[in-house]
Amino acid sequence: MSQESQLTTALAEAATTAGHAPSVHNTQPWRWRVLPDALELRSVADRQLAASDPDGRLLAVSCGAALHHARLALAAEGWRVVVQRLPDPDDSELLARLTSLSRTAADPDAMRMVQCMQVRHTDRRPVSDEPVPPAAIEEITRAVSAEGCRLQILDRDQVLELAATAGHADTVEADDPELRTELAYWTSRAGSGTGLPAEVLPEQPAQTTVPGRDFGRPGSLPVGPGHDRMAVYAMLHGDEDERGSWLRAGEALSAGWLTATRLGVSAVPLSSAVEVPGTRQTLRQLLSGIGFPYLVLRLGIADQAHSGPPHTPRLTTAQVVDTSAVR
Repeated sequence: MSQESQLTTALAEAATTAGHAPSVHNTQPWRWRVLPDALELRSVADRQLAASDPDGRLLAVSCGAALHHARLALAAEGWRVVVQRLPDPDDSELLARLTSLSRTAADPDAMRMVQCMQVRHTDRRPVSDEPVPPAAIEEITRAVSAEGCRLQILDRDQVLELAATAGHADTVEADDPELRTELAYWTSRAGSGTGLPAEVLPEQPAQTTVPGRDFGRPGSLPVGPGHDRMAVYAMLHGDEDERGSWLRAGEALSAGWLTATRLGVSAVPLSSAVEVPGTRQTLRQLLSGIGFPYLVLRLGIADQAHSGPPHTPRLTTAQVVDTSAVR
């Protein structure tokens, strides 16, 4: 196989692997284009949450997670790559271009992370009473920092304020008919390859300090009697509040979440308080006005006594990877 053929195969495989990335409501709002010497990441407007994410903040975070997954997949196969973020100001859908690829040694750390992609999932059940080791929190925090963002661990008073803020955000969203309709759409997508099936949604609200999102309908995931006493809440944040920083936040989310998976720590993203402008400002006050919140994370050790949720469905490779330029 020629080096050019090896390269295009590696790019297509990396784009496919990136399909494991997490995304808001499992919208998978990305599309990859494989070129002879580059890989382009584009956003898909049809899978943007128009009501709850009109600015595209969570769309960019989701696509950033996919970008980080693709970077890891290439590193695991021994490819060095240059990432150009937002390379064309006249093309708003083009979020990144991976280019200038060259051969290098396969990265064993990236190989382990690719394995973690296969098992990573979102478990919305209350966590167990086993505490998260401080060393694990430190390692997750370092992984986020390495991608240009920060992770602030919230103290007890801040968690209580977060709980009130998340509850208020849910009330605001529940009173908005457009938001309710949008949420109903993404929780009734059985067989589509996107969205949140009933099996991953709690059958009843969990008794947790910080309320989980009200999805407007019960799922079929048993939540058990547990609480979140041993959960750690953290805020992913950075210095800017624009598309480039949201994309980097997604890369940092991927790095932190995959690190958590490797360490046996469950991570659940909480986005409702970021979606509502008023509660997003409250979150910023928790940061003392320094920086902008991108997402809240709940970290904990999953309850092993009961089986967790399945993986959410995924779009087919043909739906998210365009190889027409290299056929």
